[in-house]
Amino acid sequence: MNCQPWLKALVYKCININHTCLLCSDAAEQRYPLCAACEQELPWLDEHCLRCALPLPMAGLICAQCSRRPPAFDQVIAPWHYGFPLDTLISRFKHNSQWPLGRLMAEMLSLNLSHRFQEGLPTPDLLLPVPLARRRLRQRGFNQAGMLGRWLSKALAIECDERLLLRTRETPAQQRLDARGRQRNLRQAFALASEASLKGRHVAVIDDVLTTGATAQAIAQLLRHAGARRIDVYCLARTAKPGQA
Repeated sequence: MNCQPWLKALVYKCININHTCLLCSDAAEQRYPLCAACEQELPWLDEHCLRCALPLPMAGLICAQCSRRPPAFDQVIAPWHYGFPLDTLISRFKHNSQWPLGRLMAEMLSLNLSHRFQEGLPTPDLLLPVPLARRRLRQRGFNQAGMLGRWLSKALAIECDERLLLRTRETPAQQRLDARGRQRNLRQAFALASEASLKGRHVAVIDDVLTTGATAQAIAQLLRHAGARRIDVYCLARTAKPGQA
């Protein structure tokens, strides 16, 4: 008697259904470890700028800054705004090495992107994670953007290359700086590897959070100069302006 189909069914059930929610510890009853109630409570980003994903009061608008000075990138895709409890999940992933939380968020981002691809969002040829400064990489032990890029690459079947985009100098942490300070901080902070060939290609930059957009802008300018045809930014969350809910 061949019992292999039954075993496969058990494996499928274990992998896709028998999860515990990573937020409330109840049975998730979904293909990823998050229950429907906690998923609904996440700070979903519905109304936002069509270019930089800045949270706005209404959908379908472009923010004033992007209207006055269009960024070098084409579009930011972020499922959530940077609010509770997502801010805690990202912090625990980055600073406490709680990788299952990062894997969960990457899987949900990949589902969001797959849906957008089906609705007409252009699919990129290449994923490029934002590189981490060497000192910070030694302290943390991993690059969160690189891990997100690898998980997205597997889920979306899109190539991810962590070697083409380089961090050329150490810079102070962006969190301590205002918008202008972030821009000055990132001047000549990135470079492309000598073997990079991006002319005519559609690339997506991968990061965890987009705050002022200074990092995305600096990298997008570099990629434009290298001949990239389209540049998108995929991140987990987008912050609001200071003082904005």
